[in-house]
Order: sequence, then structure tokens, then C-alpha cells
Amino acid sequence: MLYYSTNHSSPETTLEEAVVKGLATDRGLYMPEHIKALPKEFFNDIDKMSFHEIACRVADAFFGEDIPADELHRIVRDTLSFDCPVAEVNPNIYSLELFHGPTLAFKDVGARFMARLLQYFIKKRSHTRTVNVLVATSGDTGSAVANGFLGVDGIHVYVLYPKGKVSPIQECQFTTLGRNITAVEVDGVFDDCQRLVKSAFMDQDLCQHLTLTSANSINVARFLPQAFYYFNAYARMKAIGKSDNLVISVPSGNFGNITAGLFAHRMGLPVKRFIAANNANDIFYNYLLSGVYSPKASVQTIANAMDVGDPSNFARIFDLYGGSHERISSLISGYTFTDSQIRETMNECYNRTGYILDPHGACGYRALQSGLRENETGVFLETAHPAKFKDTVEQAIDAEIQIPDRLADFMKGQKQSVSMTSDFKDFKAYLMKQ
Repeated sequence: MLYYSTNHSSPETTLEEAVVKGLATDRGLYMPEHIKALPKEFFNDIDKMSFHEIACRVADAFFGEDIPADELHRIVRDTLSFDCPVAEVNPNIYSLELFHGPTLAFKDVGARFMARLLQYFIKKRSHTRTVNVLVATSGDTGSAVANGFLGVDGIHVYVLYPKGKVSPIQECQFTTLGRNITAVEVDGVFDDCQRLVKSAFMDQDLCQHLTLTSANSINVARFLPQAFYYFNAYARMKAIGKSDNLVISVPSGNFGNITAGLFAHRMGLPVKRFIAANNANDIFYNYLLSGVYSPKASVQTIANAMDVGDPSNFARIFDLYGGSHERISSLISGYTFTDSQIRETMNECYNRTGYILDPHGACGYRALQSGLRENETGVFLETAHPAKFKDTVEQAIDAEIQIPDRLADFMKGQKQSVSMTSDFKDFKAYLMKQ
């Protein structure tokens, strides 16, 4: 299958080139030339299938033209060493728990899948030049990518993160690893980190000096596997007789996750509609209201992984629906919540149900409370373990939460990071020395 740029000014390319390059030469994001619909029989039997079986079928539709089935299924098997169950929180509101991976965040699947897919393509190539992965993070992306690529031969990862704007546990998950992982602490916000990454891809000197790619959701190999979650959510809800009139609420920052859900919908997934749940960074919410996309500087919130002022994947959503605001707004509704509302939601949910939300999942949950209609069933994506935001959550619910052993182990390591300004010339000079 060929892949084209959302800016439509660079040549179509192969999956291999799209994965290795990350970003098109015209600064657009790669899109598959077509999206395969899955047969009705698949959805008839989906509730009897495991998460792994579902993921293999979906992966075949995405990547089966380019990767042998046995190799692709091995990659899926290595990626999915865990399950993502649903839990009833309130009548007609369910949580899809995506925090059972190695770093206890939803991005584990995309990061692990991409690491193995990129390694597969590297081994196919005759040269052995190291591939350098640049990734900007506002929280969980960095830890998922760093741990997904840790120790993978032929790949070095640079994680760019905004100084003082990720939680202490998140920071420990990618600054204490060493080996082929370098943490770059940028004096700025997430949008500065993302700008540095995109500028690096467009710099001819750097691209001649290093082989660069990205593991943010701008890379097709990172965001497409997240579609697995949506098919799994439908399967688990169908198994309990709750799949009719299904509404999925997605905590949204850079919009890679909800874009994967929209791809699943295009493939035939019987979801009635989606909700994009935002924190105070309300760029997409305002677009839904006005039809005008106006990016702006991000603001810092307690749901830090969603602190994005110019969501990259808006370009994919815009392209997917032919630039039609009417089509987009008819399928996706939006909500935006302040920090105080997020805290209030965590407190109310815990005291009423005993369920502990993280700040991002709280946005998804509250959006369903606000927007679920009669005869609809809602599923919100609980994207990270609440212990990753221990202080914030404990203050909100006025109770102590336990840190899982996997997270506690990260806290024992020693921080290793490179300090960096937000000026691209400084970042370029650093990379040119590598």
C-alpha cells in the first residue's frame, strides 16, 4: 500500500519509507491511500475473540500488503503481552482500561508495535546505519517510546520533554534508562519540543548526517495500532450486551488516539459517535463550534499529557473527512474542562463509586456524564494509571493510592538528561555532534 502526505505536495511512498521517515518532505503527515473495511462476519464473531486475535485481524487490514502474515502476527504478539479490560463505573458508563502495559499508559501498544516494525525494516536493509528516533512528549509518550525501544539494536531514541511540565514518575520513566535512550530537557512547553522535532526532519544537514524518524503519533506506525483498542472495546461491550448505540469518549491532546478510532470507524466499527474530551487546551473544541482551526500556545494543566496547543493529527482528521466541518462535527462532539472541574470529577467519581480516575480519564468520564444521551452506552478511555499522577490524584480524592511495583522501580534510578534551549540552532548543533 502507498502512503500520501496530508499536504499533498510530496510523492507517495511505501510503508517502509513512511515509517523510517516519519514525516513527509512537505511537512505533512502520512496517510494510507485507502482504508480497508472489515467484513460483517468479523463483527458478528468479535465478542468471542481475544484482544490478540482482534489485533491480528486489524493489523492485516492495515499492513498485510507490506509484511508477511507470520512476521506481522509475531510483531502483534510481542506487542500485546497484556489485556485492556472494561470496567463499569456508573450505569451505562464504562472505562476501557488502557494502562496495563509496561509503563502503565495507553501509548505502550503503539510504541512497542512501532519499535518492532522499525526493527523489521532495518534488518531488511543492506546498510546498518543507526536510525535515530526523535520524540516529543508532554508526558506518557516519552516513557512508552523509551521503554518500547530500550535495547533495540540499530536504534537510538532522543526524548524531548518540557522542563518541569511532566509528572515526577513520568520523568523517571525515560530519564533513568540510559543505554540507547537520551532524555533532552527543553526549556519550554510541549509545542516547542514538537517544533524542534519537526524542524529537525526538514533540515538537510541533519538528514544527511543522521537517519531520523519520529515515534510521536505523527508516525503511521505509532498511531495506527491504537485502533486495536477500539475494536477491543466494542468486543468487550458486545460480550456483555452493551454494544448498541455505543459512544466513545477520548481524552485528547495531540489527537493520535481519537484519529485511530476514526480509522476504526471507517473500517466498519459500529460506534455511533465520538467525543473529544479536552482540558483547558480547547483548540479542537473551538474548531467544532466555529469551523475555524486556530492553534495557540498551550497552557499547563494537571492533565499534562493533553497540554497541546497545535494538535498534529488534526491534519489527518481534516484529510479523512475531505476538510468538511459538517462531517467532522456530525461524528465528533467536544468538551473542555478546567483543572478545578477535573479535580471535582475525580473526587465525585471516587466518593460515589470507589473508582479512581487519572486526570486525563477524568476528562473522558465527565464528557460522558455531560453528553451521553438516552439509550446510549458510553465508554471512556482511561489512558494511564492514576499513580503516575500520585500527588494530583491524592489531593483530589483525599485518599492515598498505592504505587505499583513497576512504577516504583523507575523511581529508584538516577536521572540522566541533556539540558536544551527551545532554539532550533542549539538542538541542531547538539545532534550534529552525535
